[in-house]
Amino acid sequence: MSSDTNPPTETDLEDRADEEALRRIVDRTPTRLGVGRAGPRPTTDALLEFRADHGTARDAVLSHVDDGVIDDLGLVRLRTRVADKDQYLARPDLGRELAPESVETLREECASAPEVQIVVSDGLSSTAVETNVPELLPVLQAGLADRDVQVGTPVFVEYGRVDVMDAIGEELDADCCVNLVGERPGLRSAESLSAYLVYGPERGAPTAKKSVISNVHDGGLPPIEAGAELVDLLVEMLEREASGIDLQEADREFKPE
Repeated sequence: MSSDTNPPTETDLEDRADEEALRRIVDRTPTRLGVGRAGPRPTTDALLEFRADHGTARDAVLSHVDDGVIDDLGLVRLRTRVADKDQYLARPDLGRELAPESVETLREECASAPEVQIVVSDGLSSTAVETNVPELLPVLQAGLADRDVQVGTPVFVEYGRVDVMDAIGEELDADCCVNLVGERPGLRSAESLSAYLVYGPERGAPTAKKSVISNVHDGGLPPIEAGAELVDLLVEMLEREASGIDLQEADREFKPE
């Protein structure tokens, strides 16, 4: 349940030091502001909404992406070196490396040396993957095909972190990798997806070498629009042979010596 369905009431907003300023803020942000209180405690509605949103966030972290979604999207299944969800939360380093059997799967079932390798990772929100990827992925694949970009075999990584795309791209000798990963849920949305991109993926590459399009969900950047933006960004990365801070440097008219 989203608390967006229960915005602050007129009573909640009355008798504040600057009522008009608070109204303007509440109208511009979905954050939990101006919800009122009953003495020293939150109002019953506000407390119930908080608990419901917290439960939704926990479910997004602890649940798994539905097998039917993975099958419908035609994704090759991979897994990191993580054994279970508890270890995934405690050992981010293991979520960046593929399990040995998944390395073999990658070599046997996936096209080598693509211009763009698409990766989907559950990350910290399986809800974000299930909600957004079915809409985003077809737009991304069709857009890249229209631009004559060679796309590799798309994969799904269970217990995957952002940097697992470095290992996948390095194994496949991909020019670019894009990782569609579920983001850590907040108390206003558990459906936020991010797309991280890197040119010339290799293990241990710094985060500064990566580009990102974030806040992908219906309340932020809609997944269909995100797919179109990703196509443009990937084509630019291929043309400039750069990503992250290197891509921004390439746009500067005056470069440092």
